[in-house]
Amino acid sequence: MPLADLERWLQARIDRHPAATSIPMLDGYAAAIVAGPVSMSPLDWICPLLAIDADAFNHGGTPEFAAISAVALRHNDISNTLSTAPDRFEPIHLRNPNGDVDPRPWCQGFHAAMRLKLSAWAPMLDTSNVNHGLLLPILLHCSDDQGQPVLGSPRSGRETADFLRNAYADIPAVVEAMRQYWMPIRYLRAR
Repeated sequence: MPLADLERWLQARIDRHPAATSIPMLDGYAAAIVAGPVSMSPLDWICPLLAIDADAFNHGGTPEFAAISAVALRHNDISNTLSTAPDRFEPIHLRNPNGDVDPRPWCQGFHAAMRLKLSAWAPMLDTSNVNHGLLLPILLHCSDDQGQPVLGSPRSGRETADFLRNAYADIPAVVEAMRQYWMPIRYLRAR
């Protein structure tokens, strides 16, 4: 299933509450799965992502199975890029009509995947950990379930506005840095 078709399929499932309702959200979600602290069974992350039952993995030839396949391909593309040419990793961001990047959907997708295993992300969520800064370009674009900024209200001022406007440009580098940070832990746990 091409990504454009997958996006239409996701939009048609909004009433089922998939973790992603757009390709940028799906892309951020898959990036967090690739770069995160733990390896997860595809069932554990694809089912909430697409709002499908695990049984959908057993029935080829269905729209659900086509969506699963498309997600797996995007996940593998991200993984391969980060493994072989991390400098070429490019998140799929939404573009506003004026051409500006809107990183919020991608970041919300990343955060949704983090919440699947939030306790595993705890070391990086600790503000006293220097690596907490790796999450800032992502989390500053995220809201909680009540619509409040995950990191609290941003400070007012020109510097903050400039940082918010340009922080998305740091996302490719911080995703790779997170992958490197978690790699020794992730593969130690997988043994």
